Amino acid sequence: MDHSRVPVLEALQEFRRRGDVAYGPPGHKQGRGADPRVADIVGLDVFRSDVLSLNGLDDRRQSQGVLAQAQELMADAVGADRAFFSTCGSSLSVKTAMISVAGPGEKLLVSRNAHKSVVAALVVNGVVPIWVHPKFDTERHLAHPPEPDDVRRRLEEHPDAKGMLLITPTDWGTCADIRGVARVCHAFDVPLIVDEAWGAHLPFHPALPSWGMDAEADLVVTSVHKMGAAVEQSSVFHLQYDRVSPDVLKQREDLLGTTSASSLVYATLDGWRRQMVEQGHGLLESALHRAERIRAVAGELPGLRPMGSEVVEAGLAAEFDPLKIVIDVRELGVSGMQAAEWLRAHRHVDVGGSDSCRISASITHADDDETEKILLDALRALAENADGIERQTPVHLPEPSVLELEQAITPRKAFFGPAENVPAERAAGRIAAETISPYPPGVPVVAPGEVITMEVLDYLRSGVAHGVLIPDAADPTLETLRVVATR
Repeated sequence: MDHSRVPVLEALQEFRRRGDVAYGPPGHKQGRGADPRVADIVGLDVFRSDVLSLNGLDDRRQSQGVLAQAQELMADAVGADRAFFSTCGSSLSVKTAMISVAGPGEKLLVSRNAHKSVVAALVVNGVVPIWVHPKFDTERHLAHPPEPDDVRRRLEEHPDAKGMLLITPTDWGTCADIRGVARVCHAFDVPLIVDEAWGAHLPFHPALPSWGMDAEADLVVTSVHKMGAAVEQSSVFHLQYDRVSPDVLKQREDLLGTTSASSLVYATLDGWRRQMVEQGHGLLESALHRAERIRAVAGELPGLRPMGSEVVEAGLAAEFDPLKIVIDVRELGVSGMQAAEWLRAHRHVDVGGSDSCRISASITHADDDETEKILLDALRALAENADGIERQTPVHLPEPSVLELEQAITPRKAFFGPAENVPAERAAGRIAAETISPYPPGVPVVAPGEVITMEVLDYLRSGVAHGVLIPDAADPTLETLRVVATR
């Protein structure tokens, strides 16, 4: 296919050339009504590029097939049979993918290190989760993706499961053996969905971890805004084989997706695909060398322990994305959250993620010598000034087995059923009616329907005292918890 073509961008350019005047949404009329004070900050071209697909980028009948052409080019670029653009981020795309494989009351294997959006999907869709627990790394207090044998055991225990949802790469860059998991799923004649939100760049350089479509997955969801060059909320479904019907996937996307899709998302997805096909290898090659330099220099700084291929060599993960700079800061005597806050306040550096143990920074093709220097200078300053950061009560990190909670009832039944708020000290032994996830990265420690334990409560409440953000709990302070009512 001709990857120099960018159907959405070309249609937008043609819309401007024609000088069409629209009498429908958006109400700002391509910036004519935008408040100049807003345009001064975000730029007038943002509004000029905000055009409906119907009677804008395309005609009323969509006879020019603008979006369809762009999606065909995307599928060809990454080796998928079909691709579908989504403008609601992978948080919505993963819900669509799950309900395309399993319906209400049906079982689906799910990696327990899933993002809160996956738990939300279980609540909304009514799917019954069969948790596949990740491989816990006690030294790093980190969850790596489950292995093929873990999936095989769960499918043997639940032969009526409709498929598997695998999360890889994790927020910290560790990756699953996708091909191994896919072959296990296919041996049971069920599809593998891969939530590859952090992996949109993977098809475009051989030194990067395996790409889901190349590794025999059936349906892969990516967030291009995470490691690519499309705007926030840009997501793509990639589909191959015949275990998931493209018609069903499209219907489910229509059910959950917006009817007012953003042309900004479509246009930047289209342009990013062209950029990667034409220049991606070279751009990512430079990024890989840059990440290698950053990791090496950071590793020489006192108190900083960058994570790298040793997690693969130790058999903890199948692969590792080298563009994720993940640095354990505990030897500095501070938490990752404290380190992140110090870097922002004192060096104006915003890291991509942090938790009680580490910080992370994503290196993409957009980084250059200047951003490399800024990051390294900031890390040096952190190492030199860590003694001046006020010590806080540490987070009580539990043993890995403590995090494997009993699923007493389905997430949907717990979330929508009768509930009550109880003091935290009386919550142990009760069934959670809410999701409790430290954010970022947003992986739930407690999901609706799980039995709360005293050890998990101690872990979560010590985290709150330390400054962990719990945005989805009814009471973010965790002084009280929402639990299933007993009467």
